[in-house]
Amino acid sequence: MSSIKIHALLFLSLMTLGCQKNKQQETIDIDTALSTTKVDIFAEGIVSTNLYERDIAIAQNGTELIYSIGDYKQKKRCLVQIRKRNGKWSKPEIVNISGKYQDIEPFYAEEGKRLFFASNRPIEKGSKREDYNIWYSDRNGDLWGEPKALGKNINTVKDEFYPSISKNGNLYFTASKEDGIGREDIFVAKKVDGKYQNPSVLDSTINTMHYEFNAFISPDENVLIFSSFGREDGYGGGDLYFSIRDKEGKWQKAQNMGEHINSPQLDYCPFIDTQRNNLYFTSERIEKDSARIKSIEEMSAFSNKVKNGMGNIYRISLDKLNLE
Repeated sequence: MSSIKIHALLFLSLMTLGCQKNKQQETIDIDTALSTTKVDIFAEGIVSTNLYERDIAIAQNGTELIYSIGDYKQKKRCLVQIRKRNGKWSKPEIVNISGKYQDIEPFYAEEGKRLFFASNRPIEKGSKREDYNIWYSDRNGDLWGEPKALGKNINTVKDEFYPSISKNGNLYFTASKEDGIGREDIFVAKKVDGKYQNPSVLDSTINTMHYEFNAFISPDENVLIFSSFGREDGYGGGDLYFSIRDKEGKWQKAQNMGEHINSPQLDYCPFIDTQRNNLYFTSERIEKDSARIKSIEEMSAFSNKVKNGMGNIYRISLDKLNLE
């Protein structure tokens, strides 16, 4: 065999190996079905990285998830999606409608056909407003359609955050309003005949004079998990609380979810994957390390590890929570 043929075969072999390697790199290994008995970081190095990740949402059929990712200073934030095709998860990629504005806090509704989120994108043509409002986008195959803002009875010139929708369409969200109770409160806007009614603030069993924010409502509207900062029973920078609706339809006094969930740092952005029975949330908890830094390289390594105090996504099985 001539040297030319040998080199040609070698080149083809290397090309084939390269293509196979690239194909392997196009998929990742995560397990949304796994239930953990204690709080554990989710998809370390894939979803939870040295950047700032927060507020995950998983589609009801389990074939797609979306979360927010930001830089170190939270000057750039966008939505990231991972899809499951033929039993394999694709690598993370920016959602097609995101990347230009500050897009955060995704929530799937209508069996995954509609995506709600919060964004500071201009709510009116030519507007210079930079406040956050609640938007939605309808699915168009593997892409998402042009986002639309909710009505003026929901979105105001102030910030509206963290949409969460029950099965009957009622919208729970965070806002600061004159008719609120504290500095930041959780509101609900009921959906009647396809239209959102004027929102009302949840009563003092949920909201206090402090900060209540980022509430997840269960599909049946019987469990509410949210974050609060400033309460006497808090563990640090903001904790997760829960409330159960009683048989009369009233919310019971909210309870701290305890030190097995909360940390001295900020714990927030709850999401329940009801199909796979897991609670997800964001935490700024940091891996303790009392060792002396002896070089710039060590400082860089410390700063760029996953558990560096930036937001990461954690999860735990609902069976370990005793939400009752």
